[in-house]
Amino acid sequence: MTSAKREPCSDQSLARNDTMYGTASAGHSWLMLELAGPWGHSAFLDSATVIDRELGRAIARRAESEGMRIAAIRRPGRRSATPRWRWFVAHCDEGSEVLHHGEVDDARGYLDLALDGSDGHVCTDPLVAVCAHGKHDQCCAVRGRSATAAIAAEFPEFTWECSHLGGDRFAATMLVLPEGLCYGRVDSTDSAELVRKYLDGRLDNRFLRGRTSLPHPVQAAQYFVRAASGDDRIAALSPIHVERDDHTVRVVLSGDAGPVEVVLAEELSEPLLSMCSAKASGRVRTFVLVSMTPS
Repeated sequence: MTSAKREPCSDQSLARNDTMYGTASAGHSWLMLELAGPWGHSAFLDSATVIDRELGRAIARRAESEGMRIAAIRRPGRRSATPRWRWFVAHCDEGSEVLHHGEVDDARGYLDLALDGSDGHVCTDPLVAVCAHGKHDQCCAVRGRSATAAIAAEFPEFTWECSHLGGDRFAATMLVLPEGLCYGRVDSTDSAELVRKYLDGRLDNRFLRGRTSLPHPVQAAQYFVRAASGDDRIAALSPIHVERDDHTVRVVLSGDAGPVEVVLAEELSEPLLSMCSAKASGRVRTFVLVSMTPS
């Protein structure tokens, strides 16, 4: 079956009931740059009407050389005929989360930004970015745009469409900065409620893929403890220790009554297509709970 005729990858994922926990894209820091126009397959390399390819390449390489994740952002809905060039720098490590923002005169100004955010101002509002990168994956276009519109209707000041975040099969995917909370399938719930919870210091464990600054086993361990305890505080369950052996991962998390030890087994899924454009099936890593006890 060709990619043009088969079911969208997000529909296949829902039918398989793929687990989302422990799948957040890695990123201790993020550079989010406004490119207000149509994006090609790569927002920075294939969007000629918005940004010159070589300039886009230089901007992306500079961010990546500093270990930063980079994504394009744009406001949902109709766009102004006069483009703006706003930027955000987020540092997501727990306990030192911060979001800086500013604006430059044109795309070339992005090349000279201080990547620690010191060129701008500390942002007191979050940045909520939903992937709507249709040229990268059709699921992101359909599911992402509807979720973005629903959130923007209530929170227009900090809602953006963004380019590829990873995890297309979990579309619509959403990133909340500066904490780096990564959500999936946000179009299948009250997506604006996820933001309301965030503003109250809480999260929705059902749709959370994980926090981008944390290793995948820690993301999974937090999921299992939250599912068992009902603790939905963003700031809870900080990692204390992670230890691997040949077959399992042992994660120790902080808890109100003392440390919680979670032992996970790593497994590989059945072969699947992780995105609509995938040409070959592949196995993905999953985590299975072995035990969970006070440490």
